[in-house]
Amino acid sequence: MAHIIVVGNEKGGAGKSTVSMHVATALSRMGHRVATLDLDLRQKTLGRYIDNRKRYLAKEGLTLPTPEYIDLPDIDKSDLQPGENPYDHRLSAAVSQLEVAADFILIDCPGSHTRLSQVAHSLADTLVTPLNDSFVDFDLLAHIDNDGEKILGPSVYSEMVWNARQLRAQAGLKPIDWVVLRNRLGAQQMVNKVKMEKALERLSKRIGFRVVPGFNERVIFRELFPRGLTLLDLKDIGVQQLNISNVAARQELRDLIKSLNLPDVTVNF
Repeated sequence: MAHIIVVGNEKGGAGKSTVSMHVATALSRMGHRVATLDLDLRQKTLGRYIDNRKRYLAKEGLTLPTPEYIDLPDIDKSDLQPGENPYDHRLSAAVSQLEVAADFILIDCPGSHTRLSQVAHSLADTLVTPLNDSFVDFDLLAHIDNDGEKILGPSVYSEMVWNARQLRAQAGLKPIDWVVLRNRLGAQQMVNKVKMEKALERLSKRIGFRVVPGFNERVIFRELFPRGLTLLDLKDIGVQQLNISNVAARQELRDLIKSLNLPDVTVNF
């Protein structure tokens, strides 16, 4: 069976689609068969990212490793079992279609609570939660007291992950490896940044996730989207000399892929 990676966070603007595209493309470039789904049925940012890539490569006459992408299939309501949710059926049908030929299926979830997102989390072998370095985003994981020191209790998203873990346990599946990715980090060692680091470390032990570094805030990520490119594609499109920021960003991606501890993945870039 394919290893399922779910990129989820109920808050928008955390960089889920950027992380999804870079992880999926990095795995493709390392020779793995990667399929993707975008459960944000309205915006479909990951789907548009991959479509941009295909159009740019066709225009330039280039061939670069590209993850497969499909939309959720439509269903005939007559195919539903009594009481079955149509979204459950659509997601199940998509995963069944993709896992036949994929080593990894990456599912990008919307920045809101939806039925599709709920079900996807219960399918996750690896769950990646990008989190901006802010207590506004931290509040999605846990409530914290006024001084940012004491954790008062888990919040809505953590409770959803807990429910997904319970469903997997009941089904006899292996536990979710939950990775919280500190994303869009600033370069300066600010007081808030240190407080966030300590708070996440305490919470990780309490509710069971691993904390890994993600990407610093960089202009390059916004520039790559229209062409569907990632950091690893720059030399292939003729960029001879990477600047210091791009080299640092590639190292961040390398560190991220290593820290995910995905099966049979050896980082070679």
